[in-house]
Amino acid sequence: MQIKKSSLFHHASRQLGVILFLCLAGASANAHQGHQHGQAASDASPPPVFVASTSKSFAALMDDAMAVMDDGMLRAPMNGQANHDFITMMLPHHQGAVDMAKAVLLYTEDPEIRNLALGIIAEQQTDIQVMQAWLNHHADKSDKSDKSAK
Repeated sequence: MQIKKSSLFHHASRQLGVILFLCLAGASANAHQGHQHGQAASDASPPPVFVASTSKSFAALMDDAMAVMDDGMLRAPMNGQANHDFITMMLPHHQGAVDMAKAVLLYTEDPEIRNLALGIIAEQQTDIQVMQAWLNHHADKSDKSDKSAK
């Protein structure tokens, strides 16, 4: 009995693909397990604040920016409406980009990186203003739909 190498390879690669898929799916589920948006575990504590300062290393500033962003996304007030929930989750995400750009401006002299960071700050702050305006404009509508659903 002769076994073709190509069929063994195909079978092994298929199994590997299934195993990788299951591992990644499990990791993704675990990463999201316990995240109750709008109700962070530390609701009693004030949210962290990002401060761009050379008193910390660049790596520490990036860690701080990520921690503030993650906390903001966990505290995002979700109401089950896709448009609203998208906006409330994107606000801290965009602010995280602003904070990271501010951090790199403290530590780089590279003109391309500085221009990129300045552009990110300007664009993300504009997006944040647009999202805040959308929330303000739609606040009455979501309040009415929330009340009628009760």
